[in-house]
Amino acid sequence: MSYHFVHDQTITDKVLTQEDIQDTEFEHCTFKDCDFTQCFFRNVTFVDCNFIQCNFKETKINHTSLRGVWFTGCNLTSVNFAMTDQVIYEFHFKDCLLDYSQFYKLKLKNIQFIHCSMIAVDFMASDLSGALFDSCNLRRAVFSETNLEKADFYTSYDFIIDPEKNKVKKAIFHENGLRGLLEKYQLVVKN
Repeated sequence: MSYHFVHDQTITDKVLTQEDIQDTEFEHCTFKDCDFTQCFFRNVTFVDCNFIQCNFKETKINHTSLRGVWFTGCNLTSVNFAMTDQVIYEFHFKDCLLDYSQFYKLKLKNIQFIHCSMIAVDFMASDLSGALFDSCNLRRAVFSETNLEKADFYTSYDFIIDPEKNKVKKAIFHENGLRGLLEKYQLVVKN
């Protein structure tokens, strides 16, 4: 088995298969309008890469390293990020569909989610300290035993976060988001 290195490439409008990416390190690459749904990621590394309008719906990304990666306008529905390489990793999302994705037990300090749909996303036992949730739909997202210290939810909406089951010290919320923090008490909050 040989390992491949791909550097400074732009890959556009391609349906990728497992054979195209397995045992490969991509560095400073841009993937645009690519379809990864036929891939089973194994032994793949992405360093300082951008994915623009790519389809990852239900893709298996086990044993994958994501370092300095941005996903923009991508469909990442039902992707389990919990199985990615957790030694050195950093990734962010903008204008993405992340519904039903899983980030269970990941250390995601300072991660950015910008204008994303994140319906029923699993953040159980994750470290999201300093995370930015900018204008994100968090309906039915699961926050339990999650570190949300200094996380910014100011412009996000439809979340329910139990302050007794999560660390929320110095997290930022708009007053309209207080309802999501008080949900378990069944209070009637009126404007």
